[in-house]
Amino acid sequence: MLADDPLGATRESPDDPAPYREAFARIDADPNQHLVVAERDGRTVGTLQLTAIPGLSRRGASRALIEAVRIHADARGSGLGTQLITWAIDEAGRQGCALVQLTSDATRVEAHRFYERLGFEASHLGFKKPLT
Repeated sequence: MLADDPLGATRESPDDPAPYREAFARIDADPNQHLVVAERDGRTVGTLQLTAIPGLSRRGASRALIEAVRIHADARGSGLGTQLITWAIDEAGRQGCALVQLTSDATRVEAHRFYERLGFEASHLGFKKPLT
């Protein structure tokens, strides 16, 4: 699912599972990381990563970051994305986070509409700098 769209196809290498296994081990060892996998009929159809980030701003509040949201093409439009994001918001609240944030590539206009329907606001401009 990471490589099944034009963006992912250029940056992922699903034929080499080693870096993904190493990343999973790091995520699994960190109590502030939650990697969620949705299955239907024994098949993975969705995933997201939720990270709790302690902070100083907002009076020392923690925030949650939602990353790597992927829904299998066959499951899009089924409500699964809404279920995953709702779970992430609820879990962030259970962990005492004061804010949930996420980023979405500027070209993913449909994803932006989806997040706005769920109550997210496009409030910031994001920047990236590749290091490798």
